[in-house]
Amino acid sequence: MSQQYPDQQQPSAHQPIPEPPMLPAQQPPGGPQYGNHPMPQQAGYPQMYGIGYPHQQVAAKNPGLALVASFFVPGLGSLINGSVGIGIAIFAAYCVAWVLTLVIIGFVLVPAVWVWGMIDAYQGARNWNTRHGIIS
Repeated sequence: MSQQYPDQQQPSAHQPIPEPPMLPAQQPPGGPQYGNHPMPQQAGYPQMYGIGYPHQQVAAKNPGLALVASFFVPGLGSLINGSVGIGIAIFAAYCVAWVLTLVIIGFVLVPAVWVWGMIDAYQGARNWNTRHGIIS
């Protein structure tokens, strides 16, 4: 009975000594030795491992959370949505509107900026979800 691994037997005069496995650069054109042929790359199927995955998943923005956050702090909902510039502008306008209450015009501007912040936060979250293919 012959063994599966010839390198464990004592070499004799009529048994050839097997060659060691070759490095990939030294392999013959027929493929690697001992039947370890690589899987063929099929077109249309992504590789298991690589630099990155073809589709990255993103979390949906919650329009209700953005609206409630802007209810308590104007501009915070826009910041949560990733619109930093608009969020800071809404908060700054809200602060300026409170200062302008000294000259009466602020009594109109404070609620206007407050409502603007809530509307922008809600619509910003819905628009972000739409751009990323998420129905909200």
